[in-house]
Formats: sequence, structure tokens, C-alpha cells
Amino acid sequence: MDLNYSSEDLAFRDHVRAFLDAKLPADLQHKVRKHLRLSREDYVRWHKILAEQGWVAPGWPAEFGGPGWTPVQRHLFDEECARAGTPPILPFGVNMVAPVIMAFGSAEQKAHFLPRILSCEDWWCQGYSEPGSGSDLASLKTTAVRDGDHYIVNGQKTWTTLAQHADMIFCLVRTDSTVRKQEGISFLLIDMKSPGVTVRPIIMLDEDHEVNEVFFDNVRVPVANLVGQENRGWTYAKYLLGHERTGIAAVGRSKRELAFLKRYAGAQTKNGKSLMADPLFAAKVATLEIELMALEMTVLRVLAQEHKAPGPEASVLKVRGTDIQQTLTELMVEAAGPMALPFDPAYLESATEHSAAGDDDGAPLAGYYFNFRKTSIYGGSNEIQRNIITQMILGL
Repeated sequence: MDLNYSSEDLAFRDHVRAFLDAKLPADLQHKVRKHLRLSREDYVRWHKILAEQGWVAPGWPAEFGGPGWTPVQRHLFDEECARAGTPPILPFGVNMVAPVIMAFGSAEQKAHFLPRILSCEDWWCQGYSEPGSGSDLASLKTTAVRDGDHYIVNGQKTWTTLAQHADMIFCLVRTDSTVRKQEGISFLLIDMKSPGVTVRPIIMLDEDHEVNEVFFDNVRVPVANLVGQENRGWTYAKYLLGHERTGIAAVGRSKRELAFLKRYAGAQTKNGKSLMADPLFAAKVATLEIELMALEMTVLRVLAQEHKAPGPEASVLKVRGTDIQQTLTELMVEAAGPMALPFDPAYLESATEHSAAGDDDGAPLAGYYFNFRKTSIYGGSNEIQRNIITQMILGL
């Protein structure tokens, strides 16, 4: 793999950079760079700006409305968005359910759902995990029983990210309990406004409402919303998880956060000197930077397999990416020291211009640290990913 960018790639990067400089709203950039909370309107506003440019779905084929970029161009776009401090494009529609619909959905499903994902007319959430069925996802108990041209869905999903905003949920449901557990699962697309759907918030340690429980009580779902074949949902679920785990690596964001860490730690003092002049702390930062560089090279190698769906290598990206993200937040809190202790929800919600403690950069870091404890769990826990690597890559 040639690691030198071509003149065309560099021209593309400059084009993206100029677009972001001109179109990224300053208030959204401020929130992202300062680790403040984003509202539904913030996510949608940035999604629509990119959609108008035709750049909201970098990985989509041109036939479905994507820009038709090369893997290197997609990587450069992600890097430039992270550098600029854009809100993320939420993955549930664009990067997760959309590839499944493209690969396994009917012509009618593609025609209906894909344009609505591009325009953000539909906000999607993910209905995978259940109480007692997280890492052992195939043990899920939510049922879907056929009743004419509908399924009747009953059960519960949990840790459903931003379900309070969602219009649609893609769900794994059990349609046959008489076969091996992986063989009795189907993949349904469910309207969140359907009678019988209830969303209950789960408030996290940082007092943010990011995840939810979702309950289904005799919810009627058209059979037309079944993706692919009945009882083949486990195949589609694994395909989706490959795309999710690749995206979780988030190299561009980690590079931005590493730059923030160096800047913030450089302004902190220990024994009268900059914290970055402390050999022990500087060694931790240098080790992390080396690991991030290695991850970036691995991501580029995976992206270079342009016509291959993500395989077990996605597990490698997920494990290393989340390890690095967690180490970054740990070092941020270490750099902040006691200034990480004050918790100021009003500042995090942009209700006040400055934090009560007087350290605007340090105020969000404890909440940021706590939030990133979950990255090694979602998308399949890192312990499970290591099992996949052992079995499918090492052959053990």
C-alpha cells in the first residue's frame, strides 16, 4: 500500500478543507471542540448541510446517492471533519442499517428508506441489546409472530442510543424458537410511532440522557418491513456489526483529541513546569501517539480492500480504537487533576457561557471520561472481539 497521497488526493483534501471552513457553523464547531453536548437540532443541521453538498454518506455507492469516493478520499474526508470539529453523522442510519438495506433489502425498501436516510427525514436507532442479551446477542427474547401481513412484536431492547429522537428502529427479533438460537432471528424495520412502542430514558453517570429502554407491547409491523428472508437476520446482523465496528475506530476524532490533550496538558503545571515537560506524562502521551499512528495504518489497509465487506479485521479496529479512546480520556483527566472534579451540567448544555469552576476546557473532562467507559462494551464487547480475532484470524 502506497502511504503517500497523490496530487489528486491532496487537491481533494484541500477542497474538503475549504468547504468545511466555509460551511461549518461556528456554534457547532465550538460545542464539538469544547466537548459540550449536542442537541437533536445540532445533529440534524449538520447532516442537512452535508446532504445538500452530497457528502453525507461517503461510503455509499453513487447509484444510491453516495459521492463515489475512493477509500483514501473517505479517509481524508473523515480526517478533515475531525480536524475541523464537525458534529458526527450518526451512524445508525447512514453507516449501519443502510448497508444492510443495500445488500439484502427489497427494491421497495431501497427506494423508500435510503433517500429518507440521506435527507435525515428518518432518524434511526438500533434495537439489538436486551436485558440479559448483550454480548450473547443471539440469546435475544423479543418475539415477532406472523399475523397475516403483519408481525406482532413483544419484548424489550436496552441501551438504545438516542431512541428518544428516533423515527425508526432496526430490530433483531425472534421468529422461530424451535431451532438453534442464531437460526431463528429476523431483521425488522419498525416505526417508533407505532402504537405499543414505549421509550424510557436511562440517565447516565454524567446526567446525560443518551440511552434508553424501548418496550414493544403487541406492536404491529408490516411484513413488508422484513429485511431479506425470515430467520436469516443473524447473517444481516453480523454484516451490520462489521460496518459498525470499523467506524468505532474513529481515528480522525482521536487525532483531534490527542492535539487537545497536548495543548491542554501543556498549559497545566507540575512543580512549576509544563505537564508536557514531565518525562513520565510525556512518555504516556508519546506511547499513545505511536499506537494511534499504527491504528491509522491498519484502518487504511482495511479501507484499501474496497470491494470487500468488513470481516474479522473490523474487530481489531474496534478493540484498538476503543482502547486508545479510553486512554485519551484517562490522560485528559490526569492532566486536569482536581479541575476535573467540578461538574457543571449548565455549561455542558450551553446554558452558560463559561463553567462555574473557571476552567472551560477542564470542566467537561470527567463526564467525557465516564461516557467513554462504554466504548469497550458497545458494538460487541472487546472481550468478545478478542474471541473473534482468536478464532477467525489466528485460527485458534
